[in-house]
Amino acid sequence: MKHCGTQTIQTPRLILRRFVPEDSACILRFWAADLQVQQEYGEPVYETLEAVRGLLRTYLAGYAQLDFYRWAVILREINQNIGQIAFCKVWSDCATAEIEYCIGADFWGNGYAGEALDHVIAWAFSYTGFAKLEAYHCAANLKSGRVLQKSVMHRTENIERFRRAGESPEGEICYCIEKERYAEIRKDTDYGYRN
Repeated sequence: MKHCGTQTIQTPRLILRRFVPEDSACILRFWAADLQVQQEYGEPVYETLEAVRGLLRTYLAGYAQLDFYRWAVILREINQNIGQIAFCKVWSDCATAEIEYCIGADFWGNGYAGEALDHVIAWAFSYTGFAKLEAYHCAANLKSGRVLQKSVMHRTENIERFRRAGESPEGEICYCIEKERYAEIRKDTDYGYRN
Protein backbone atom coordinates (compact mmCIF):
# COMPACT_ATOMS: atom_id res chain seq x y z
CA MET A 1 0.00 0.00 0.00
CA LYS A 2 1.22 3.50 -0.82
CA HIS A 3 2.09 5.67 2.20
CA CYS A 4 3.68 9.12 2.17
CA GLY A 5 3.65 10.19 5.83
CA THR A 6 2.34 13.43 7.29
CA GLN A 7 2.56 16.21 4.70
CA THR A 8 1.44 19.83 5.05
CA ILE A 9 -2.13 20.56 3.95
CA GLN A 10 -3.40 24.10 3.39
CA THR A 11 -7.06 24.99 3.90
CA PRO A 12 -8.70 28.42 3.68
CA ARG A 13 -8.33 29.09 7.42
CA LEU A 14 -5.93 26.43 8.62
CA ILE A 15 -2.50 24.95 8.08
CA LEU A 16 -2.30 21.25 8.88
CA ARG A 17 1.34 20.33 9.45
CA ARG A 18 3.60 18.14 11.51
CA PHE A 19 3.92 19.02 15.15
CA VAL A 20 7.12 20.78 16.22
CA PRO A 21 8.58 21.17 19.74
CA GLU A 22 7.53 24.82 19.80
CA ASP A 23 3.85 23.73 19.76
CA SER A 24 4.02 22.51 23.37
CA ALA A 25 2.80 25.72 25.02
CA CYS A 26 -0.22 26.00 22.70
CA ILE A 27 -1.04 22.32 23.14
CA LEU A 28 -1.15 22.82 26.90
CA ARG A 29 -2.98 26.16 26.73
CA PHE A 30 -5.65 25.36 24.16
CA TRP A 31 -6.56 21.69 24.44
CA ALA A 32 -4.45 19.04 26.20
CA ALA A 33 -5.04 20.41 29.72
CA ASP A 34 -8.77 20.94 29.18
CA LEU A 35 -10.79 18.14 30.79
CA GLN A 36 -13.83 18.86 28.61
CA VAL A 37 -11.83 18.62 25.37
CA GLN A 38 -9.87 15.55 26.41
CA GLN A 39 -12.95 13.71 27.70
CA GLU A 40 -14.75 14.27 24.41
CA TYR A 41 -11.60 13.25 22.55
CA GLY A 42 -11.15 10.17 24.74
CA GLU A 43 -7.65 11.10 25.87
CA PRO A 44 -6.07 11.82 29.27
CA VAL A 45 -5.53 15.36 30.52
CA TYR A 46 -1.95 16.66 30.32
CA GLU A 47 -1.55 19.16 33.16
CA THR A 48 2.09 20.23 32.84
CA LEU A 49 4.38 21.42 30.10
CA GLU A 50 6.66 18.47 30.77
CA ALA A 51 3.77 16.02 30.27
CA VAL A 52 2.89 17.71 26.98
CA ARG A 53 6.52 17.56 25.89
CA GLY A 54 6.47 13.81 26.54
CA LEU A 55 3.37 13.43 24.36
CA LEU A 56 4.98 15.58 21.71
CA ARG A 57 8.13 13.42 21.70
CA THR A 58 5.91 10.45 20.84
CA TYR A 59 4.37 12.35 17.92
CA LEU A 60 7.74 13.55 16.65
CA ALA A 61 9.20 10.04 16.77
CA GLY A 62 6.22 8.76 14.78
CA TYR A 63 7.08 10.95 11.81
CA ALA A 64 9.98 8.61 11.02
CA GLN A 65 7.37 6.12 9.76
CA LEU A 66 5.63 6.66 6.42
CA ASP A 67 2.39 5.18 7.77
CA PHE A 68 2.20 7.76 10.59
CA TYR A 69 -0.29 10.58 9.96
CA ARG A 70 -0.78 13.25 12.63
CA TRP A 71 -1.32 16.93 11.93
CA ALA A 72 -1.17 19.97 14.19
CA VAL A 73 -4.14 22.22 13.37
CA ILE A 74 -2.76 25.74 13.02
CA LEU A 75 -5.24 28.62 12.87
CA ARG A 76 -3.81 31.01 10.29
CA GLU A 77 -5.35 34.07 11.96
CA ILE A 78 -3.20 33.66 15.08
CA ASN A 79 -0.56 31.24 13.73
CA GLN A 80 -0.99 28.93 16.72
CA ASN A 81 -1.87 25.29 17.29
CA ILE A 82 -5.54 24.91 18.31
CA GLY A 83 -5.93 21.13 18.01
CA GLN A 84 -5.02 18.10 15.99
CA ILE A 85 -6.28 15.61 13.44
CA ALA A 86 -4.77 12.19 12.86
CA PHE A 87 -5.11 8.71 11.47
CA CYS A 88 -5.02 7.09 14.89
CA LYS A 89 -5.27 3.60 13.42
CA VAL A 90 -3.80 2.48 10.11
CA TRP A 91 -4.47 -0.95 8.63
CA SER A 92 -2.32 -1.25 5.52
CA ASP A 93 -3.52 -4.80 4.84
CA CYS A 94 -7.00 -3.49 4.00
CA ALA A 95 -6.01 0.09 3.01
CA THR A 96 -8.09 1.60 5.82
CA ALA A 97 -7.42 4.33 8.38
CA GLU A 98 -9.40 5.67 11.31
CA ILE A 99 -9.55 9.43 11.79
CA GLU A 100 -9.61 11.27 15.12
CA TYR A 101 -9.63 14.99 15.78
CA CYS A 102 -9.91 17.58 18.52
CA ILE A 103 -10.16 21.36 18.62
CA GLY A 104 -9.67 23.51 21.71
CA ALA A 105 -12.92 24.62 23.36
CA ASP A 106 -12.15 28.30 22.78
CA PHE A 107 -12.44 27.60 19.05
CA TRP A 108 -15.56 25.41 18.99
CA GLY A 109 -18.47 26.40 16.78
CA ASN A 110 -16.37 27.81 13.94
CA GLY A 111 -16.24 24.74 11.70
CA TYR A 112 -12.50 24.20 12.08
CA ALA A 113 -12.76 20.45 12.74
CA GLY A 114 -14.98 19.97 9.69
CA GLU A 115 -12.66 22.02 7.50
CA ALA A 116 -9.65 20.00 8.62
CA LEU A 117 -11.51 16.71 8.16
CA ASP A 118 -12.70 17.60 4.67
CA HIS A 119 -9.20 18.49 3.48
CA VAL A 120 -7.52 15.50 5.14
CA ILE A 121 -9.97 13.16 3.38
CA ALA A 122 -9.37 14.84 0.00
CA TRP A 123 -5.61 14.78 0.52
CA ALA A 124 -5.54 11.12 1.62
CA PHE A 125 -7.48 9.91 -1.40
CA SER A 126 -5.24 11.96 -3.70
CA TYR A 127 -1.81 11.01 -2.33
CA THR A 128 -2.05 7.72 -0.47
CA GLY A 129 -3.33 4.25 -1.22
CA PHE A 130 -6.14 4.31 1.33
CA ALA A 131 -9.37 2.85 -0.03
CA LYS A 132 -11.48 3.70 3.02
CA LEU A 133 -11.40 6.19 5.88
CA GLU A 134 -13.40 5.62 9.07
CA ALA A 135 -14.32 7.48 12.24
CA TYR A 136 -16.62 7.11 15.20
CA HIS A 137 -17.93 9.15 18.09
CA CYS A 138 -19.56 8.29 21.38
CA ALA A 139 -23.29 8.89 21.18
CA ALA A 140 -23.03 11.44 23.99
CA ASN A 141 -20.39 13.47 22.12
CA LEU A 142 -22.77 15.59 20.07
CA LYS A 143 -20.11 18.08 18.90
CA SER A 144 -17.99 15.40 17.27
CA GLY A 145 -21.15 13.85 15.90
CA ARG A 146 -22.13 17.07 14.15
CA VAL A 147 -18.72 17.24 12.48
CA LEU A 148 -19.18 13.74 11.04
CA GLN A 149 -22.82 14.35 10.09
CA LYS A 150 -21.84 17.39 8.02
CA SER A 151 -18.89 15.63 6.39
CA VAL A 152 -18.81 13.48 3.25
CA MET A 153 -18.66 10.41 5.48
CA HIS A 154 -21.75 8.24 5.87
CA ARG A 155 -23.09 6.13 8.72
CA THR A 156 -22.01 2.51 8.83
CA GLU A 157 -22.80 -0.32 11.23
CA ASN A 158 -19.22 -1.13 12.16
CA ILE A 159 -15.61 -0.09 11.54
CA GLU A 160 -12.29 -1.92 11.40
CA ARG A 161 -11.37 -1.10 15.02
CA PHE A 162 -14.35 -3.04 16.36
CA ARG A 163 -14.33 -5.77 13.69
CA ARG A 164 -10.73 -6.69 14.53
CA ALA A 165 -11.61 -6.86 18.21
CA GLY A 166 -14.60 -9.09 17.42
CA GLU A 167 -16.94 -6.45 18.82
CA SER A 168 -20.00 -4.55 17.79
CA PRO A 169 -20.14 -0.84 18.61
CA GLU A 170 -22.05 -0.17 21.82
CA GLY A 171 -22.69 3.51 22.41
CA GLU A 172 -20.49 4.48 19.44
CA ILE A 173 -21.77 5.81 16.12
CA CYS A 174 -19.63 4.80 13.15
CA TYR A 175 -18.92 6.57 9.87
CA CYS A 176 -16.83 5.84 6.80
CA ILE A 177 -16.10 7.04 3.28
CA GLU A 178 -14.84 4.86 0.47
CA LYS A 179 -12.49 6.27 -2.16
CA GLU A 180 -14.86 5.38 -5.02
CA ARG A 181 -17.84 6.95 -3.30
CA TYR A 182 -15.83 10.05 -2.45
CA ALA A 183 -14.72 10.40 -6.07
CA GLU A 184 -18.35 10.42 -7.18
CA ILE A 185 -19.52 12.86 -4.50
CA ARG A 186 -16.61 15.25 -4.93
CA LYS A 187 -15.75 14.80 -8.59
CA ASP A 188 -15.65 18.59 -9.07
CA THR A 189 -13.86 19.40 -5.79
CA ASP A 190 -10.27 18.33 -5.33
CA TYR A 191 -8.81 21.42 -3.58
CA GLY A 192 -5.92 21.18 -6.01
CA TYR A 193 -4.82 17.75 -4.73
CA ARG A 194 -3.82 15.56 -7.64
CA ASN A 195 -2.67 11.96 -7.55
